[in-house]
Amino acid sequence: MKKLTITIILSVFFIQLGISQANCSKYYPMIEGASFEYTNYDKKGKSDGTASYKVINVSTRGDNTSATMAMELNDKRGKQIYKTDYNFTCTGNMVVIDYKSLVPTSMLEQYKDMEMDISGTDLELPNNLSVGQQLTNANVTMKISMSGMNMNTTVDLINRKVEKQENVTTSAGTFDCFVIYADNKIKAMMVKQTFPSRVWFAEGVGMIKQESYNKNGKLIGSTKLTAFSK
Repeated sequence: MKKLTITIILSVFFIQLGISQANCSKYYPMIEGASFEYTNYDKKGKSDGTASYKVINVSTRGDNTSATMAMELNDKRGKQIYKTDYNFTCTGNMVVIDYKSLVPTSMLEQYKDMEMDISGTDLELPNNLSVGQQLTNANVTMKISMSGMNMNTTVDLINRKVEKQENVTTSAGTFDCFVIYADNKIKAMMVKQTFPSRVWFAEGVGMIKQESYNKNGKLIGSTKLTAFSK
């Protein structure tokens, strides 16, 4: 369960950084029916499952645009691990993700008889990215109490910056991307880890690729956009 909790948070953490509507952000076309499929890979490049997303509702009020995203995560055998819907808002010249909305309802239902507290700092992705730009940090924390025992999971993204610009090719096409670097600090029960990551973003599509590394800089896992339609 601890491993699944971290996977759920990180999956949404990376993939949903840039979802927006054209009048709100340059990243991800937030229109009803737009769909994205990502394939997760292990350190050897073998498929480790897929994550599918679909925009099922979009509404605009003033300068704010809100949307509902359906998400489904399957393991490498195609078996569904979980599915959920969640909401997010884009405003001004950037996308802001509220991490309270990123915890799957399936997890909330599982812990419905337990005391849970979710807190965090929203993640921001500005419209005007440029190489060398420093970005704000973000974090999410889950505190669950059961039978007198507390289970805490914390994920911090720090040292975020736009590292470079380069082309990336996946089965979904070739994209001109900005690369955002961050250090990830994870604390779950007795486990403490800090590892680097990079996320590749393309204008009009969103996240194209994500890579995570160990403390020595070796690849430990990746995610790539493998299908996209709007």
